[in-house]
Amino acid sequence: MRVIAGTAKGARLASVPDGTRPLSDRAREGLFSSLGHAVLDARVLDLFAGTGAVGIEALSRGAAHATFVDSAPKAIAVIRENLRRTGLADRATVVRSDVRRGLASREGAFDVVFLDPPYAIAPDDLDGTLAATAAVAAPGALVFLTRPAKGYTPVIPVDWAPDRRLSYGDALILAFRT
Repeated sequence: MRVIAGTAKGARLASVPDGTRPLSDRAREGLFSSLGHAVLDARVLDLFAGTGAVGIEALSRGAAHATFVDSAPKAIAVIRENLRRTGLADRATVVRSDVRRGLASREGAFDVVFLDPPYAIAPDDLDGTLAATAAVAAPGALVFLTRPAKGYTPVIPVDWAPDRRLSYGDALILAFRT
């Protein structure tokens, strides 16, 4: 895996830790192409961050700051290593926490939120995570949720408007505007 564009373009990222299913380079490229300039100067939240590739891509493309949240110690180590490799650590916060607990302790509002939960996440956990995400998303924020193409469609907060739907192989990325 590598950073696709921006200041860290071409930087090779560390190996994916066991138990992590990263968003493919193709899906990341499509996601950020659809985002356009919305990432510039944005405050980004990368939940279930895994390798941190999505948040790092946002930083490389001009996001002001990114917060990475994951509960796995190996994932946290890989995120920190990837931030070091790309030289973007000074604009990042890395939080080792259960995502819902991590959301409860976040202050401020985020302009762009990426959620790439495990495909096997329990429906109630996913619905609760989306409800908690609504509390930290700025008005007008973009929220991107990755799901399996043929899987559970979660309960979306009532004030989120569907923005776009992107499909890449078995990954479906649902975009909402808060």
